[in-house]
Amino acid sequence: MTARILDGTKIRDQIFAELKDEVRLLTAAGVRPGLAAVLVGENPASQMYVKSKIAACEEIGISSALLTPPATASTLEMLAVIEDLNRANDVDGILVQLPLPPQVDTKRILEAVDPAKDVDGFHPVNLGRLVSGRPGLVACTPAGCMEILRRNNIQIEGANAVVLGRSDIVGKPMALLLMHANATVTICHSKTRDLPDVLRRADIIVAAMGKAGFVQADWIKPATAGRPATVGSSDAGGRPATAGKPGAAVIDVGTNRVTDSQGSERLFRNFPERLEKFRAKGSALVGDVHPDAINTAGALTPVPGGVGPMTITMLMSNTVKAARLRRASPKFSATQSTATAR
Repeated sequence: MTARILDGTKIRDQIFAELKDEVRLLTAAGVRPGLAAVLVGENPASQMYVKSKIAACEEIGISSALLTPPATASTLEMLAVIEDLNRANDVDGILVQLPLPPQVDTKRILEAVDPAKDVDGFHPVNLGRLVSGRPGLVACTPAGCMEILRRNNIQIEGANAVVLGRSDIVGKPMALLLMHANATVTICHSKTRDLPDVLRRADIIVAAMGKAGFVQADWIKPATAGRPATVGSSDAGGRPATAGKPGAAVIDVGTNRVTDSQGSERLFRNFPERLEKFRAKGSALVGDVHPDAINTAGALTPVPGGVGPMTITMLMSNTVKAARLRRASPKFSATQSTATAR
């Protein structure tokens, strides 16, 4: 049985349409959401990411600004940039594109961002709000994973959920979101014992450890067929008829570029078309879940096209949310405390 594909691009388009309507209403009320992106230096990958985020702003109707301090910028210079953005009342979201140059103290910069404008959801105040179940801005990738589950009607309440990875950006907030949605959550990592057995009991798996094809297909709970009903609602052996159960829903957060032929043979041995594309191009994107999982899981996000589109989508959603909470009323300003503004 082939897994149902959880298409992140389709959900992105749905949420973008919803955000466009909300931005229109806010703008008509005199509140146009604004995002400021800070891009230090000339890292090509960072430039590409920021460009895609600015393009998303334009599509939705969010105003955007790009600040480009030089690669030689110091921590103090970066703190001054952040302080200016914190004071700017037309800026609702501040995005600091990572990585920052080695001479810059990344933690100091991220923690200097006003929590009310922390649309990445990285600030300790926002993480603390998530822990305590209070409203706040949530890290974009975990929030996107939750949207994928909900909009595909994946049962979360009462489910056994396993999160692979314990990073502050994905693993920990993902586990908290699932817990708040009434799942029973297990966090796994490099020291977890009997990992395959832990995963086989999971109804929901979120893989976010950054290892290409790490989760094997036979580690994933498959769908089970039910027993058909007969006379008296029991089968030939006298057992009551039962409904089948879906296989595990797998959210693959990983985006790994594979460039070695040996690795590609291991990953794509059952996918000749993908193997042929790899040989022609010399590289391929693969998630943390082995491609063979398509024949085991009940539902699965593709890589690319699954979680990836949702990260920028939730960045846009957080920016609109921040604008609504900060500036929906004239009394809100950048100088007020987070508790008051929210």
